[in-house]
Amino acid sequence: MVITAANILAEAGGITAGMAAADAKAIVPDLQVIDEIPGQADKLLNALGEWCIRYSPLIAVDLPGGLLLDVSGCAHLWGGERGYLNEIVTRLISKGYDVRGAMADTVGTAWAVARFGRTKPIIEPGKQVNALLPLPPAALRLEAVILERLQKLGFYTIKSFIGIGRTALRRRFGQELLLRLDQALGNEEEPIQLLQPVEPYTERLPCLEPIRTATGIEIAVKTLLKKLCLRLQGEGMGVRTAILKGYRVDGHLIQAAIGTNRATHQVSHLFKLFELKIPTLEPALGIELFTLEAPKVEEVEPEQEVLWSPEGCGLEDLSLAELLDRLANKIGAGNIHRYLPQEHYWPERSIKPALSLKEKPATKWRTGRPRPSLLLSRPERIEVTALIPDYPPMLFIYKDKVHHVKKADGPERIEREWWLEQGEHRDYYQVEDENGQRYWLFRSGHYGGDHSKQWFIHGFFA
Repeated sequence: MVITAANILAEAGGITAGMAAADAKAIVPDLQVIDEIPGQADKLLNALGEWCIRYSPLIAVDLPGGLLLDVSGCAHLWGGERGYLNEIVTRLISKGYDVRGAMADTVGTAWAVARFGRTKPIIEPGKQVNALLPLPPAALRLEAVILERLQKLGFYTIKSFIGIGRTALRRRFGQELLLRLDQALGNEEEPIQLLQPVEPYTERLPCLEPIRTATGIEIAVKTLLKKLCLRLQGEGMGVRTAILKGYRVDGHLIQAAIGTNRATHQVSHLFKLFELKIPTLEPALGIELFTLEAPKVEEVEPEQEVLWSPEGCGLEDLSLAELLDRLANKIGAGNIHRYLPQEHYWPERSIKPALSLKEKPATKWRTGRPRPSLLLSRPERIEVTALIPDYPPMLFIYKDKVHHVKKADGPERIEREWWLEQGEHRDYYQVEDENGQRYWLFRSGHYGGDHSKQWFIHGFFA
């Protein structure tokens, strides 16, 4: 039986990892030896990592006994880097753990200083080299074979070989030494495997004092919803599923989830859904961090805002007529138009101008297929390059400007109304160019020999 780990008291008595259990008992007769449970240490480290999410959302487990925290933008919540690091270390020590911590620009330097540093634990930005120079090669997380080779050659500190040419170091010690050195110095990125990948739509709210009341939870939920919905609104997205998580002082995690039938970013509506869940949340000694995640979001269908007040006013309202009179006298009556749908599929005939506010539509607006917000009164000819006849254009030239098509949908064939006029049918395509602008294009008739004269632009999408 071999010792795999020892606490501070045992180490003070001369007990170290790797020592035979029989020898350890001979050195310390009253030594208490506990059987190691396979996987228990990893399980505990994962639990500690989840507990540390209250300090940063970006946590990675560094086996066998370390945690990596990306603390960018977090330290100011605890009064700066020194107070932040002291808070984490002190809290873990109070729970009975032997803890050392360090902060640096890179994972490699922080790892090295936390385990081998003998001076200040917080390394200033850009000072990684100075922090690494006095440390032993083991601080670079090198394999035992490389460390043994460095030891034999008399390289007892990083300072003793860091100035040697890279070619010589690679030839003698391999690529791993250079990689670890570059990672520690910040010349090479070092990705970390997050314990809990962060949802793209997540908001955090640390609490200066633990929250114990339902009122406090309600305030936290409203604050998080305002921040999340403001961001979603700017991107035209809405919540379909949201999860509220509360990290309690005693280390437990409580949570509540809601779902919506339709994507929304209305704070009042979402809060009413969470309000039903608040009584199920038990704060116990208090909640010190709230997070709100939206793992499922969808595009919000925009609704037309009314120009009049919500008291039931409509087209007959006198205030609307007065508003139109003022606008007409300011910008000209010819610049104000109202359109009504008509029973025609041919685009030019599908709408008609209304003669007055009192005129009612004879049919409903068709919403089965998307139509451009701006329809040209007459289609304009364009030059097009298409792969094969029935494919959408690869590019088109409109008013001497080349538009490269990145996305396209179609064709949608619209036949002429033969009882009104004779002519070719049209195959319409919705296309989007490299700038994200969308157009309504069509090819007139079947693909012919002089296909360059068959393509037209008919509208622009918002």
